[in-house]
Amino acid sequence: MLLDILFWLAVIIVACFGFVVFFGAPFLPTLRPQVITALNLLNLKPGQTMLELGCGDGRVLIAAAERGIHAVGYELNPLLAAVAWLRTRRYGRQVQVVFGDYWRLKWPRTDAIFGFIMPRYMSKLHKKVVQYPARPLLLASFAFPIPEKKPTRVERGVYLYTYR
Repeated sequence: MLLDILFWLAVIIVACFGFVVFFGAPFLPTLRPQVITALNLLNLKPGQTMLELGCGDGRVLIAAAERGIHAVGYELNPLLAAVAWLRTRRYGRQVQVVFGDYWRLKWPRTDAIFGFIMPRYMSKLHKKVVQYPARPLLLASFAFPIPEKKPTRVERGVYLYTYR
């Protein structure tokens, strides 16, 4: 009985972490130096809004909230969405965790976007951002560049893009 429970628990965990690869990226936490670099490059002021595409455990959302930034994180993995929600509860309405596919959901008005997304999806992200109606808009991408667009700046593995 216990082995059956452990087996099914393992299957659920593997499924939650595995299927997201088909939509964006597996969970790989953004390192603190890159979180700080991305937020510095975005240079958002308190009260401005940032979207995080694939918020994982919520660490970028927390760092943004500590700067007074309103942060909205999208997460497709239900376990990570729950972890991010639990970790960010203390920030109240300043942080929102949305369980769902950011490719299909409508994005709220935002000033900036942060993502750590696999290279094969960067062109798709560029097309989605180009269609996003609000301008100007900043996009910080950790580790992977957008092939169709020249970055405004690159620092510590974070690519900054400006959409006007």
